[in-house]
Amino acid sequence: MSDTRDKYGPLIGSIDEGTSSTRFLVFASKTAEVLTYHQVKIPHITPQEGWFEQDPMHILNSVIETINVTCDNLKKLNINYEDIVATGITNQRETTILWDAVTGKPLYNALVWMDMRTSSTVDAILLHGKRDKNFLQSICGLPVSTYFSALKIKWLMDNVKDVKKAMDEKRCLFGTVDSWLIWNLTGGIKGGLHVTDVTNASRTMLINIETLKWDPYLCKIFDIPMHILPEIKSSSEIYGYITDVTVLAGIPISGVLGDQQAALVGQMCFHQGQAKNTYGTGCFLLYNTGTTMVQSSHGLLTTVGYKLGPDKPPVYALEGSIAIAGISIKWLQDNLMILKDAKDSGDIAAAADEVGEVYFVPAFSGLYAPYWRKDARSVICGLTEETKPEHVVKAALEAVCHQVRDILEAMALDCGYSLSKLLVDGGMTANDFLMQMQADYCGIPVVRPTMAETTCLGAAIAAGNAKGVEVWDLDNIQPVPSDTFLPSISDDQRDIKYARWKMAISRSLGWAEDEDDAESYGDEVFLSTLPGGLFILGTMVMLLAAEIFEKK
Repeated sequence: MSDTRDKYGPLIGSIDEGTSSTRFLVFASKTAEVLTYHQVKIPHITPQEGWFEQDPMHILNSVIETINVTCDNLKKLNINYEDIVATGITNQRETTILWDAVTGKPLYNALVWMDMRTSSTVDAILLHGKRDKNFLQSICGLPVSTYFSALKIKWLMDNVKDVKKAMDEKRCLFGTVDSWLIWNLTGGIKGGLHVTDVTNASRTMLINIETLKWDPYLCKIFDIPMHILPEIKSSSEIYGYITDVTVLAGIPISGVLGDQQAALVGQMCFHQGQAKNTYGTGCFLLYNTGTTMVQSSHGLLTTVGYKLGPDKPPVYALEGSIAIAGISIKWLQDNLMILKDAKDSGDIAAAADEVGEVYFVPAFSGLYAPYWRKDARSVICGLTEETKPEHVVKAALEAVCHQVRDILEAMALDCGYSLSKLLVDGGMTANDFLMQMQADYCGIPVVRPTMAETTCLGAAIAAGNAKGVEVWDLDNIQPVPSDTFLPSISDDQRDIKYARWKMAISRSLGWAEDEDDAESYGDEVFLSTLPGGLFILGTMVMLLAAEIFEKK
C-alpha cells in the first residue's frame, strides 16, 4: 500500500460534464475531500435564436484532457494516481447525441437540453394527445416539452439526412452525454459499451417510469426505432473499464447519475421528504419521494432520483426544473455588458435601493416548471427613470429566488406539506446575497454546504458504492459541514414581492405564439394566470384590510 493510499484511502474519480464546462475531480474515500481537479470550458454553438448545440467530439476530448491533467496534478502533489480505483460520471441531462456506430463520428452536433428548435415537433406530437401536454405523463412522468430527448431525436430524424440514413441502415446510436462518454471510454468502435443509467433514461420521455424499461408505445408516438437506444443500468454498478484513451486504462466506470440526481445523492438526501436545489446554468429542485412515484398535478416532473445497485429499489423524486438561472447573469455580462464579472452580481445588486426596482422574467427558452409555456419570452417590468443597472442585476437574482418559490408552492400542493429547510448547492450558492435573498423570499432556512462539489461527490459515491468497488458505505458517510441563512423579512414584504412577480409572469406569456395556437391562446393565458391573479387580489385585500384596522 502506498503512503498516500494509507493517508487518503482508495481514490475515486468523478467526471462532471456540464453545460458550460467539463471537470475531472479526485476524492479521498476516507474524508470525501477533493484532492485536485482540472476544468475545461465547453463553448455553445448558436446557429439561430433558441438553438443551442455543442460539439460531441469537443465534449469527449475535454473529458480525456481533464482526466490526464488531473492525474498529472496528483503526481505533482506526490499522490499516486494509480490509487484511483473507480470513476463515476455525472452529466448534463436530456442533451442528445446521435452517432455512427461504424465510424464512431457524431451524425450532428449535440442538441443541448435548453434548445428550443423542437417547438414545432412538440405541436405535432400534441396532436396525438388532443393538445394536452400531459397526455403521456402517466407513463413517463413528463409533459411534452422541447426540454426532453425524445423531441430532439425526432427533430434530428426529420431534418438531418445523415441521421435518417444511418437509422435506416441500423448504424445509428442514441445517447445522452453519459452514454456517449461511456461508449468512447470503453472502446468506441472496438467494442464500446452502449449503456445509460436509470436517471438519465428517465429524462428522455421514452422510458416507462414504473418498469424502468424503454416503452414501445412511447417510441411509437415519437416514431423512434428502439434499436438505437442504450441498455438501461442502475446508477451504481461496474459498467465497463476505461481503455487506453486516458492514463486511467483498466479503471472501472462504476457510477452514473444525471447532474441533478447526483446532487441529491451528494447532499445525502437518502430519506423521503428531503430535498435539494442546485443553482447553475438553470435551477433544479429535487424532492425525494422514496419508492413511491408521485404524479404531479401542479407542473412538476416525476423522475428517478437514483437506483444504487442492480438489486436495489429505485428511489423516485419530484422535480421542479427552471431553465434560466446563472445563465441570465452571464447574459447581463456578455450581452448587456452591465456586469464586468458575474462574481460581482451580489455586491452590485446589494447597492440597488427600492426606488427604481424592476421585475425580470428570464424566459429566453420559454418557461419550464411549473408553467411549461414555450410561448413565454423574457420581460423586464416596472422600468422608470430611476431604474439603474444595479436594479436589473438585482432583478435577475430575484428572478431565481421567485422561481424557486414557484416550485416550492407546487411541491407543497403535490405533497401536502411544505419544506422546513432548503438544501442548496451549485456555483451560484457562492453568492451570499443571493442565498440570503432566497431565504427571505421563500421564508425558510437555506442550508449551504461548505464543500461546494456535492454534484461530483454524488457521482463519486455511486462509483465507490458499486459492488466490486465498495470503498464507501452509504450508512457511514458523514454529511459535509454547512452554513445556514435565515429569513429576515416579514411575511407581508415577502408576499407583496411575490404578487408582483406573478404579475410579471402573466406579462411574459404569449410572445412566441404559434399560428396554430392562436385559437386556444386566450383561454390558456387566462387559466395559467388565474392562480397568480387570485394571489395578487388576495394579497391586496389583506393589505387594505390591515391598513383600515390600523387606522381604527
